[in-house]
Parts: sequence; C-alpha cells; structure tokens
Amino acid sequence: MLIEVFSDTVCPWCYVGKHRFEQALAERPHLAVEVRWLPFELNPAMPACGADRAEYLTAKFGTPDRFADAQRALRDLGPAVGIDFHFERITRMPNTRRSHALIAWAGGASPAAQSAVKERVLGAYFSEGRDIGAPDVLVDIARAAGLDAEAARAAIDDPQLHGQIAALEAQAQSWGISGVPAFVFERRYLISGAQEPQAFLQVLDRVVTEGAAST
Repeated sequence: MLIEVFSDTVCPWCYVGKHRFEQALAERPHLAVEVRWLPFELNPAMPACGADRAEYLTAKFGTPDRFADAQRALRDLGPAVGIDFHFERITRMPNTRRSHALIAWAGGASPAAQSAVKERVLGAYFSEGRDIGAPDVLVDIARAAGLDAEAARAAIDDPQLHGQIAALEAQAQSWGISGVPAFVFERRYLISGAQEPQAFLQVLDRVVTEGAAST
C-alpha cells in the first residue's frame, strides 16, 4: 500500500500527525506499507538563510507571541504522542528547502532512512530549537542517522533534488492539497490534518478491503 505524506518541517501539526499516523500503522503490523515523506513548503519565499524568529513574527503579525496559546496546547498534547515540544528554544525561522532535500536524499537510501531523517529533523527543530536550514545542522542529523555526512552536505544544495521538490509541491497543488499534513492513500483517499489514529485505521482497513474485493 502506497501512502504519500506531504508536510513541512516547521509545521508542529505535521509532527503530531506523523506520530499519530505511525501509531495507527503499529496497530496493523501485518500490512505491507510503503510510506513516502514528501515536501510542502509553507513559506517558500523565506530567505535561504532564514530569519530571526521573533523579528519575523513581529513583522508579519505585530507580535512574537502570535501562536503562544496554540503552542501551549501543543506542549500539553505532546506527551500523549511522544513529542517533547520546546518552542521557547526556537530562535530562527528557517527556510525548509534544504531539510526537504535531505529527506528526499535519505529516501534514496531506504524508506527507513528517510523516516529516521524526517523524525530527526522535526525533533531537532521542535525539541532542540536547532536551525534546520543550516547546512551544518542538517549534516549532523544525517550523520546521527547513520548516513554519509559529505554526501548529505552535497545533497542539501543539489539542484536536481531542489527541482524534484518543486515538482512534488506542484503535484500536491494539482491534487487540491493546500494545507498539511496531507496523507494520500493509494492516490485514492486523502486525510487532511493531524487526525487521531482511528481515522487512519479506517482508511487503511478500507483500502485493504477494497483490494481483497477486486482480486
């Protein structure tokens, strides 16, 4: 079963959705599932070097505390899904293109490597407050996932990978996806948002049932 997941690496609900989705998969261990973690940049116009987070939020919303209530809710939710949110540690608003390039490159090694890198990128940003737009941070993440550091450094600025990211984002838009996370099952069913595991289980079971009926 092919499941394509569009998300961004600075989207906290994408992190929650990833863990809830994986909780659902853990309840169906017999399923043969191919998961592809795909890009969706929420702020593609962000400068490559990123921006000071407080200054960016103040310029855009008039206050650096625009999302304070939502962040408190996410911190409270985090333990239930195995996430330790520390928004107070985040000082940079990164451009996420390089992090998506790293994740795409890791997918060339294996689905497991891609998932591991995706998880480490999200954790680096939301739990450790690291600048996931910085090459050295991304290389450290690749190294920690057991991947070649120099190959990772080359990959994050690879024009071909950046072109693939743009093409995938255009594909998402052509499918009517305008927000993330978005989970596409066998290119037939879409779950939008960080739904509870039961929502994913219902679609997983429906795809299996339909597959059995067509054989």
